[in-house]
Amino acid sequence: MIERYTMPRMGAHWSLENKFRAWLRVEVAVCEAWHELGSIPGEEMAEIRSRADFDLDRILELEKETRHDVIAFLSAVEEKVGPASRFIHLGCTSSDIVDTANALLLVEAGWLIDQDLAALLEALGEMSRRYQGRLVMGRTHGVHAEPTSFGLKMASFHAEFSRHRERWSRAIEGVRVGKISGAVGTYAHLSPEVEEITCRNLGLQPDPISTQIIQRDRHAEYFTSLALIAGGVERLATELRHLQRTEVLEAEEGFAKGQKGSSAMPHKKNPISAENLCGLARLVRSNALSSLENMALWHERDISHSSVERVIMPDSTILVDYMLQRLASILASLVIKPDNMDRNLHSSFGLFFSQRVLLDLVQHGLPRQKAYEMVQQVAMKAWERSEPFDELVRQDPEICAVLSQQELDELFDPAYYLIHEERILNRVLGGAP
Repeated sequence: MIERYTMPRMGAHWSLENKFRAWLRVEVAVCEAWHELGSIPGEEMAEIRSRADFDLDRILELEKETRHDVIAFLSAVEEKVGPASRFIHLGCTSSDIVDTANALLLVEAGWLIDQDLAALLEALGEMSRRYQGRLVMGRTHGVHAEPTSFGLKMASFHAEFSRHRERWSRAIEGVRVGKISGAVGTYAHLSPEVEEITCRNLGLQPDPISTQIIQRDRHAEYFTSLALIAGGVERLATELRHLQRTEVLEAEEGFAKGQKGSSAMPHKKNPISAENLCGLARLVRSNALSSLENMALWHERDISHSSVERVIMPDSTILVDYMLQRLASILASLVIKPDNMDRNLHSSFGLFFSQRVLLDLVQHGLPRQKAYEMVQQVAMKAWERSEPFDELVRQDPEICAVLSQQELDELFDPAYYLIHEERILNRVLGGAP
């Protein structure tokens, strides 16, 4: 399933080939900085520009011997470049290259996910407007509360994913940082100017201070932001799963021709996509915890973070890219059941009008607790007898002694619950105040 949705794009981004291409971009950019500062002659720089390359299989072959991926990479590049390769990696340590290249990879992966968020927001905005005025029962604790609209329900998710996108933008900026500062960050064999020129040419900001690495609080923000996005996907997926329950069935996932829901029960149509997304959110959250664990390293650096990042960098970005695309696909084929929405709205005997009656009694001068007890007694009768709440209210002598039949008619109008819907939608989606 992941191959179908994301591998041609985000998966390829994290391939070994692309990782080493990012390393090469950084190495050449460092050489360009040295050249700009006069330390690499023009002829040798031209050789580096034209010949800098590698063969992936050769890197892997060399790594078996060296047991060091950066040295294997450099050796493979040297074989391609020739004598001018003596200037490659000048003054650098491995993390200068790896951390700066990871910044490139994380930022570019972030841009892909930002495109997914934009597409999802467009879909949620369209659904919010399309289902404006479509009354549905709002539920708290899983129990009928008061009516809302399906448009407002979708607008709530639009507002959340707008926040996710804002956070994600900040997280991308947080990792858009390179370091070319040497073994412990002192520039002993480099210079701040080399770092500044290198980062400028790569579209990065220099880290104001680094050790042998860029500090991992930046990465932790990135991966916790991914976890928050995954949590947003899970919240919407959980809503869709509940809406597809047999007892509710206000919306259901599209069911393709020839699709099967159960090996045993031919009638089954299950919310499998939403369930998959809820499961994947757990993986993204666990990876975020690993990124937090990576923050505390020994002194100027140890290597305990490296093995973790080789897993979570591709896995979390691939997963979230996939999750956002799959969620958008679910929404595009979502089947809405307006008849069931109406059925459910009225299945609790109109008890959702209870607060309107309560507040009107208070406005007529009754103490709130007295009014509450009067309305609650009638509401409990409606539950116990399965009779319409409005009819029992009209038969209650205490309430009718305070409220006229005409006043009651006005209280039992479901459209009342959406009197501010347009204003809320405009606040979320933009429009007239």
